[in-house]
Amino acid sequence: MARLIQAAINGRRTRAEHPGVPTTPDQQALAAAECVAAGAGAIHLHVRAPDGRESVAAGDVARAVAAMRGAVPGVPIGVSTGAWIVVDSERRLKEVERWTVLPDYASVNFHEDGSRQLAELLHSRGVGIEAGLSNARGGEVLRESGLAQHCLRVLLEPPDQDADAALGVVTQLEAMLDGAGITIPRLLHGVGRAAWHIIDEAATRGYHTRVGFEDILTLPDGATAPSNAALVVEARRRMCA
Repeated sequence: MARLIQAAINGRRTRAEHPGVPTTPDQQALAAAECVAAGAGAIHLHVRAPDGRESVAAGDVARAVAAMRGAVPGVPIGVSTGAWIVVDSERRLKEVERWTVLPDYASVNFHEDGSRQLAELLHSRGVGIEAGLSNARGGEVLRESGLAQHCLRVLLEPPDQDADAALGVVTQLEAMLDGAGITIPRLLHGVGRAAWHIIDEAATRGYHTRVGFEDILTLPDGATAPSNAALVVEARRRMCA
């Protein structure tokens, strides 16, 4: 199985953190094109409203997805549905119901309130589901929901910046998935100081991975990455070593 490198191009970050963080649809489209040219096989973004805030509003999603598809036709585009974007889970569900331009997939953090209902809605609309697992609670909800068979893949995303602690979370989640017989593809990624170590672990374990300004702003030598694409180049080198 070919291993996917997903580019997570912005996350919750601002241009104050790095001037290359793409926040507008045009900036996101350019970043996506550069990342695909560098070897990324899918894009994950946090949609932004015109004022720069994260959004799941139908109009904002439509503008972002359309711009990205124009820049990288045929490349899967995914969006975040993180609970912090719309704290009220019922309101978040209604916002997603209003989507007119559908992304190829959306990430759902299964430890968050309303995750099961959100995943069911996405599945009913033909949107792929990335099941985000960062702790045992998320794994339990996924297992009990019976939705794993409808998910595109599971994201193993330990939040710890200490590599050993992050791998401890991964081991716990792997055991839970294996015990439940959940065999859908796995994407493993880390954040901050642990990011490159976890990407190496993904390569060792034969998992997919992701990289981008959402997770890390620096190259392995500590130098600030000039672009999302530079991070993808390094991740590809490590995954293919």
